Amino acid sequence: MTIYTARPVEPAVLKQLRDTDDAGRACVPYIDHEGGDPPPSSQLRSSRGDPLRCCLRRIRPGERVALVSYAPLRRWAAETSAAPGAYDEQGPVFIHAEECEGLAGADPYPFTHPGALRVLRRYSRAGHILGGRLLEFPEAAAEGFDTALDEAFSDPEVALVHVRAVEYGCFQFEVRR
Repeated sequence: MTIYTARPVEPAVLKQLRDTDDAGRACVPYIDHEGGDPPPSSQLRSSRGDPLRCCLRRIRPGERVALVSYAPLRRWAAETSAAPGAYDEQGPVFIHAEECEGLAGADPYPFTHPGALRVLRRYSRAGHILGGRLLEFPEAAAEGFDTALDEAFSDPEVALVHVRAVEYGCFQFEVRR
């Protein structure tokens, strides 16, 4: 069994997203007050404990965060010269509004717990979807994740896997070959 690494959003990308997100909108930071709503003028929806993609941990009450649009496949394609075409998509992710300490903790697969549902989308070196897998985490969540990733990367065409929440389709993190 291979050991895999969940990848947070890269610091250089976070710096860009804290200015203008991947949809071309300005970043609008706010304080998450114990699961309270952001200021009334905002269209943001947050609840205590939403996943932060900058450090791969959950939001703590009182933290200054932002909900930004992020295009992970587009960003990866720019690094690798892939051409994902119609598979390029963007979606909402929470990040700290200011630079943070980065990857937090030793949890190899953040935002997982027994019973949680995730979709693991497989992408080729060209940036095209090669398939996906629905994963309901067993009691031994890390072992279930390892097995699913072993399965994904057993296909030599798979270059990376995006992990997404089933409920909203939100990007959680990426695992690369």
